[in-house]
Amino acid sequence: MIKDITEKEKSELTFKDKVIINVYDFASVLATALVTIMILFTLVFRVVGVVGGSMIPTLHDGDWLVVSAFDTKPEYGDVVIITQPNAFNEPIVKRIIATENQTVDIDFSTGDVFVDGELLNEPYINNETIDSDGVNFPLTVPEGHVFVMGDNRQHSSDSRSELVGFINENYILGEVKYKIFNIDEYSRQTKIYPLSEWKVN
Repeated sequence: MIKDITEKEKSELTFKDKVIINVYDFASVLATALVTIMILFTLVFRVVGVVGGSMIPTLHDGDWLVVSAFDTKPEYGDVVIITQPNAFNEPIVKRIIATENQTVDIDFSTGDVFVDGELLNEPYINNETIDSDGVNFPLTVPEGHVFVMGDNRQHSSDSRSELVGFINENYILGEVKYKIFNIDEYSRQTKIYPLSEWKVN
C-alpha cells in the first residue's frame, strides 16, 4: 500500500494517503529511536537502583543511577557497580579507594585512610573509618583487583570485610555517572533530583 502511495504524484495524494504517509513516517522514527535507546542502554549506559544506605551521603536507598559501561580502567574515587559474588548474593555499589599494587592502611583510632603512605582527603564520607570488620592492615591490592569502601563507613560491608574482600576488575559493571531520581521504598514517592545534583563524584 505504501509503495502504491509513494508512486503517486504529490498532487494526486488524497487526505487518507497523507495520513498513512505521516503515520508510517512517525512509526519509522519511533522504531529507530527505540532501537537506538536499546543499544545505548545495553552497550553504553545502564540504569540501576540503589538498595541500602552504605553510600550515604553520596547515594541513598531508592536512588536510580546511570552507569557507564565504557569506563573500563578503575581509578581512585570512582563510584562503581560491582557484580562479584559475595555473601549478600546481590550487586553492590562502592567507591574505589585503591587499585592494583597499591598499599592500603587504616588508622582505626583516628579514622584516617592511607594509600601508599599518603593520607587520603575524603570529603565524601559520612563518618570516620573506625571499624576494621576483620581484615588486618596494611595490605596490598593484588593485580587486577581494587579495594573499595562505602562512603557511610560505619554502615558498609566492603573490602574491609572477608564477606566482600578485594574486587576483581572483571566484576565491575561500570562507573556511576549520574543519579537521576529517588523512589522512597515506603511512601513510594518519587523525588527528581535537580540537574546540579545529577553528577556523582
